[in-house]
Amino acid sequence: MTVVERRLCSDARTLVTLRKQPMLEIRPTCEHCNRPLPAASLEARICTYECTFCASCVDNVLANVCPNCGGGFVARPIRPSRNWKGDNYLGKDPASTKINHRPVDPVVHAKFLAMVKNIPPDKR
Repeated sequence: MTVVERRLCSDARTLVTLRKQPMLEIRPTCEHCNRPLPAASLEARICTYECTFCASCVDNVLANVCPNCGGGFVARPIRPSRNWKGDNYLGKDPASTKINHRPVDPVVHAKFLAMVKNIPPDKR
């Protein structure tokens, strides 16, 4: 569910409606190897469903194919640790502490890879 906020626009005469969208969870570990991936990690990779893996597992185990949805991976954005503007920072929207350790079965993933690995992520 989204939260609706009403604010005056910068001209102070127009009321605008803003919907606060859910934040990325910023999951704390790689789903496969359980390697810690703190909020500022440059090694975290996510798919469009926010499945989270480390760069090593994405490259060496998963071949850039999410075992959960078949999508590709991108670097996970880093949420600012400091409140630079508008309360958009880790202090207000902290990273998740829930660990989703679900190691990938290499035999099952190999079969899945055989179907999709030659299809670029943007065409899957």
